[in-house]
Amino acid sequence: MTFSNDGNMNAKERSGMRVAVAGGTGLVGRYVVEELAAAGQEPVVLARSQGVDLVTGAGLDAAMAGVEAVVDVSNVTTTSGKKAIAFFDSVGRNLLDAGERAGVGHHVVLSIVGIDQVGLGYYQGKLRQEDVVKSGRTPWTVLRATQFHEFAEQTLDRVPRPLAVVPRMQTQPVAAREVAQHLVRLVLAPAQGMAPELAGPRVEQVVDMVSRLLRARHHRRLLLPVKMPGAAGTAMAGDGLLPVGPGPRGSQTFEAWLAQHAVRGG
Repeated sequence: MTFSNDGNMNAKERSGMRVAVAGGTGLVGRYVVEELAAAGQEPVVLARSQGVDLVTGAGLDAAMAGVEAVVDVSNVTTTSGKKAIAFFDSVGRNLLDAGERAGVGHHVVLSIVGIDQVGLGYYQGKLRQEDVVKSGRTPWTVLRATQFHEFAEQTLDRVPRPLAVVPRMQTQPVAAREVAQHLVRLVLAPAQGMAPELAGPRVEQVVDMVSRLLRARHHRRLLLPVKMPGAAGTAMAGDGLLPVGPGPRGSQTFEAWLAQHAVRGG
């Protein structure tokens, strides 16, 4: 594995566990499913494509039969605080309730570093998600991670060509697969509450990340750096989204990720 501050687990003792992955078809979710299977576990994907609606709870009880642990990497694409809060509140409560009925012993949630320092609408939803799992009766672990390397291309996808509007934002990006590997380690270990924050190996400027991505893909787009207004923008441009204190660090740099992914989206 690629993390510096983790302990080891006894794979023989934890093999064959049935683990539900909420959002298992998403960016991190797919990696979590792969890593669970590679570790000898039995992943169960909770997603609409598998007949499960996390927002309404439809199909959840049937899918959770025999599940011993849950990894919640569900997501919603929105900048609205109201929509984000509604989504993460509903999904979190549905998963906890179904988990209690199924006898789940460990509930793991992926969250974001700095959400209590940067008051964006989406981050308000993630804070609600954390509060929901903390208020439940199932032993829990929350892992806050920094933005993924893929954040650069996600930023580009949000704006039609020929523009590339990019927030002035400082982060310490981490590989999505390394996040998944760490989540698997956590879910197979005892619950620990708030886990040490996970980040990548280097601090990067998002504007620079996007610029390098455009050059690597030979795309001509007008790059427009934008500072978000108010205290949130100041925190984003400063150290508001950087990890506080020691914690596990991924090994793949953005440059290394770029070398592997530059041809995608071309």
